[in-house]
Amino acid sequence: KATLTGIVDDGVTKDLATQIAFGVDGIKDVDNQIVVNADFVPPAQSTARSYGEAIDDASITSAIKAKLLWSKYASGLTTSVETKAGAVTLKGTATSKPAKEAAQNLAINTRGVLSVNNQIHVEAPKPSLGDQAKTAMSDAGTAISDAWITTKVNSTFLYSSNVHSNNISVATKAGVVTLTGKTQTGAERALAIELAQNVQGVKRVDAKALTHN
Repeated sequence: KATLTGIVDDGVTKDLATQIAFGVDGIKDVDNQIVVNADFVPPAQSTARSYGEAIDDASITSAIKAKLLWSKYASGLTTSVETKAGAVTLKGTATSKPAKEAAQNLAINTRGVLSVNNQIHVEAPKPSLGDQAKTAMSDAGTAISDAWITTKVNSTFLYSSNVHSNNISVATKAGVVTLTGKTQTGAERALAIELAQNVQGVKRVDAKALTHN
């Protein structure tokens, strides 16, 4: 069991610390006692790294697993993630080619990733009528809060190497995510919209207020 203590300036960083801790071999439980203080200013040290900047194989693996877990494609993926010196290998099965491609995109756009070897196999699902009924009941009974969506979209941006999360604000109402701010390029804007849209529970992304240089 790992116990985390300290002070951070937002809940996204606290959540990221939990995910990284779970990615360490042997850790089965995490007691996150980190305090969130919006006024906290990390000490300016050239050698210091925040949780979001700490890039090692364990952090990369944890980040990718978290992003896959939050993705709409999670229910169609059975994936293992291995990272060695920034080279990521994805193994497992997916129920569709788009799900496999989504896993590839989420992995390659993660901070610290140098390459991705996607060995996921596509296997068409063959659910019985009983399984379909259970899935429908499960979907109907699952409510994802706006706060959960906002946190996961923010975390996904923080994990991503090609999105500058500090420049984008995220708000969610009734499953509709609103992105505001400014990206450096049109490609970064498009990626931010795609990443937000792929998070579970997101019905639509309103990016009218998200501009680019």
